[in-house]
Amino acid sequence: MKKLIASTVVAGALIALTGCHTNQVKEEMNPAAAQLNNDDLYEVVHEGRYYVFDDFKTYQSFLTVGETSYRKVFIGDGPKGETLVYGLTGEDKKKMSGIASVDMFNGELESAEDFYGEVRGEDGRLYVFSSLEDMEDVRLVGEAPYRFTQIAAGPQGQTVVFVLNKDNKKSKPVELMAKFKTMNGMM
Repeated sequence: MKKLIASTVVAGALIALTGCHTNQVKEEMNPAAAQLNNDDLYEVVHEGRYYVFDDFKTYQSFLTVGETSYRKVFIGDGPKGETLVYGLTGEDKKKMSGIASVDMFNGELESAEDFYGEVRGEDGRLYVFSSLEDMEDVRLVGEAPYRFTQIAAGPQGQTVVFVLNKDNKKSKPVELMAKFKTMNGMM
């Protein structure tokens, strides 16, 4: 009887361990379980501060209200020494690491292949990106060497600058323009 109970306990433990391992593998294979949130990034230069968002709803709320409910603030860490403010979601507010906007801005997280980004500059222009690398370059230099510009094409009549690079500078950014319109409810 003792051998039967011992065998049952050992078998149960093996099944439990196997089950745990299987769940771990399923979580690793399931992209929703490990969402990186690296497919978009939004930046706004506003009242001497540099705001960064990885969530479109939080970004849109900021554009409406001018503030964010949750944020991480770093004085003097902006591209030109501004106060850097990361607008956070309710899910990210208690995190000390693993926040996509922070990690992408600091070069610790690569962007997704179908990346989309916007920067609302102090000049009133809206800069639109299909590459995080192009976004970083413009942030560093302050100018987009290759671009396709549409005057008064933004949601509030802003000039929209679709940022290009050496590889796509000779073609009209049709896909990026369509994505911009979709993201900003202009379709």
